[in-house]
Amino acid sequence: MLNVARFVFLTCLFFLLSCHNILYLMLATIFLFIVDVNNMKMRNKKVLRSIFFFNLAITVSYGIMFFFQENISIWYLFYINLKVYVITYFVALFFSKVDMVQFFAFSKELSFLLTVTMSQIISYKKSFDDLKAAFQARVIQKLREREKGFVIKVFDFFFQKSMQDAKERVLAMKARGFFD
Repeated sequence: MLNVARFVFLTCLFFLLSCHNILYLMLATIFLFIVDVNNMKMRNKKVLRSIFFFNLAITVSYGIMFFFQENISIWYLFYINLKVYVITYFVALFFSKVDMVQFFAFSKELSFLLTVTMSQIISYKKSFDDLKAAFQARVIQKLREREKGFVIKVFDFFFQKSMQDAKERVLAMKARGFFD
């Protein structure tokens, strides 16, 4: 059964990646909405939040290019944003139905990388929740200067934490022979 799920996932992902027609992408979006009718609103919100900054960067940079050149199509901008959305929605929907750990269990290396990634996500989320709770507990009323300072300190904390974690992960992976 899991091999069928892998085949379906890879086939659908390949189709979405190789699709260059806006109509097919729109039909795929409608199909995904129909399949996920009960959780569509919640999943749509999560997908939009996860791709917002990426799509914003693409849209702004493309808009700047469009300003300086007149031969750039606005439809391409729509196509690229829709493609990112559909692929992200499909992956989120698929892994809400299929256990990700079991899906990658065929490969020892992928299982290890998934475990490392998931543990890092959980660690970062807990750290962020702790920092947010500490900030809310210490500030009576939210002032813009304090919020900006908090955000800067949180970004700095996570940057330092990610650099340190990356060094530790590389050493752990070298010790397990991943770079041989």
